[in-house]
Amino acid sequence: MARIVPQPSVKKKRILVVDAYPMLRHGLVTYLNAQPDLIVCGEADSIPSALIKIAECKPHLLVIGLRLGAADCVEFVKALKVQTPGLLILVYSGFEESIFAMRALRAGASGYLMKRAARDEMVAAISDILRGEIYVSRELAMRVFKEALETQPGFRLPGRAARVENLSDREMHVFHLLGSGLGTRKIAHALNLSVKTIETHRENIKHKLGLNSGQALIERATKYVEETLEPRPGETISVLGKKKLVRFPAAS
Repeated sequence: MARIVPQPSVKKKRILVVDAYPMLRHGLVTYLNAQPDLIVCGEADSIPSALIKIAECKPHLLVIGLRLGAADCVEFVKALKVQTPGLLILVYSGFEESIFAMRALRAGASGYLMKRAARDEMVAAISDILRGEIYVSRELAMRVFKEALETQPGFRLPGRAARVENLSDREMHVFHLLGSGLGTRKIAHALNLSVKTIETHRENIKHKLGLNSGQALIERATKYVEETLEPRPGETISVLGKKKLVRFPAAS
């Protein structure tokens, strides 16, 4: 009689999924749980609920979207890396990779993946990160290399000084909220900052982008959000005059 040798069990890595949209979370959780070496230990839809789940299930890796209401998720990643330096973080987002990936990595994330990427790329990204590597798309890696060349003498391109990429992380967040239809007072309330601070950010953004009025800033921000942000399930689009404004979900 043949002797059956028991196979060693695979110790699965625990993943916490944080995203504002239930349908997207459900699909991602189902897919990750189907992987032989991964298990989703929890899910959350906001920063407060994410903090609770991190304490409860102690994940090896956090998969987080960049849009959780009006919360500044880049700042959240920075804070997490201070509080739990061993926690690995993969940002999974619809925000333009060329601008937000480097911000996320500087904040402490170990990878950045666009939501439009092929499904298998999620597992590839997680595998690389769990091995201690950094994950970005090949397109972004090539773009960074090209831009590094452009910063060398003789390679710098005209007009670079007025690019959105030159905004700080906080300025970029305010810029996106402006382009999503929020006014100065609402942004100040959402970010728990003073109106004067938001007005200062607005002035700095105008200066960096070479804009001469508040209306020009709103138009530039609105156009930027429309052109670079893919609508996700659960978002609402409202029309104001001839403009489409992509609204952020209410902050938790």
